[in-house]
Amino acid sequence: MSHDTPHAKPLYNVKNPFIARLKRAHDLSAPGAPKHTRHFEIDLAGSGLEFVPGDSLAVQPTNDPALVDEMIAILGLTGHEIVNHPKKEVPVALRTALIEGCSITEVDNKLIKAIIEKTGGATSLAPLAVPEQKEGLKKYLYGRFVIDLLIDNPTAKFDAQEFVSLLKKLNIRLYSISSSLKAHPEEVHLTVAAVKYTSFGRERGGVASTFLTERLTPETPIPVFVNLGKGFRLPDPADETPVIFCGPGTGIAPFRAFLEERKATGAKGKAWLFFGEVSEKSCYFYKDEFEGWLGDGTLHKLTTAWSRDQAEKIYVQHRMLENSAQFFAWLEQGAIFYVCGDASRMAHDVDKALHAIIETEGGKTAEEAAAYVAAMKEAKRYRRDVY
Repeated sequence: MSHDTPHAKPLYNVKNPFIARLKRAHDLSAPGAPKHTRHFEIDLAGSGLEFVPGDSLAVQPTNDPALVDEMIAILGLTGHEIVNHPKKEVPVALRTALIEGCSITEVDNKLIKAIIEKTGGATSLAPLAVPEQKEGLKKYLYGRFVIDLLIDNPTAKFDAQEFVSLLKKLNIRLYSISSSLKAHPEEVHLTVAAVKYTSFGRERGGVASTFLTERLTPETPIPVFVNLGKGFRLPDPADETPVIFCGPGTGIAPFRAFLEERKATGAKGKAWLFFGEVSEKSCYFYKDEFEGWLGDGTLHKLTTAWSRDQAEKIYVQHRMLENSAQFFAWLEQGAIFYVCGDASRMAHDVDKALHAIIETEGGKTAEEAAAYVAAMKEAKRYRRDVY
């Protein structure tokens, strides 16, 4: 049985978000951590917004004004030119449209075609803009923003409205909610790591993560709405079904919400959390809360993995394998296994470990283990929120 709150038709959506404000924020990572990770508490007072643990918060970010100003200078424009806002369909200054409504980190094919036309084909983009060079174009664009194409093609000139019409719209970003309304009424909490990297000699940042971690003040409007998590739900608090949570890095977000909810509802079943990060000293997010939940029985077992605190790299999947007998015993008791975080590597490695545990501890062949996992999925006992 799923513990869920009936949702009325949402009051807010992408066209009509609630304008929230920051209440509090603090660093979760210490100086020296490879990523800057912060905890945000956002005020929802007066919104009537409801969510349950497992839902996501849709955030409409804005672009970095410094990057927008640099683009405007390269275009030879002032930023005051009046254009049609791509999302609101109202006249605004070019600078406003670029900050609020346009994606300047993703290149649209319309812009590529326009550059080829305006340069008379005298651009490195021309040979790549054919169907058979689809992979070559993808490789070329990887790590490049719109500004890179403007710098590389100075003879391609655009007027303000024309330029805006050649860009993709700036989309919302989804963040797993890391709080329970029962624990924090009229608030929503997020756990966000700033995405920062260098490519082609330029410092880059993720649009939404740097909006939140670097440019947010209590006065900054934060357009938000709730995105339902559907299958990513806790069992009924009266249900004694065990739960196992695996959330390394910012994948911890929904499980903090789950644990807050478990405490608030006096959930009966036992809970086991796997959390991993780079180092215990610099990246032990929510340590005091975890220890408090261990102390009061909200959490029954906590297993951590610190990948760089010793010579060999240790990840959550290694800790699963080290605890394989107990892990399998919980599965045999009907435990629901939840995974949140990186889809490309972590989720794959955790899935591989899960199969290995079932094979070894259950005395099963690879095919039988695969059938066991398939049955878990069918029974909604293997739930993933990966990205």
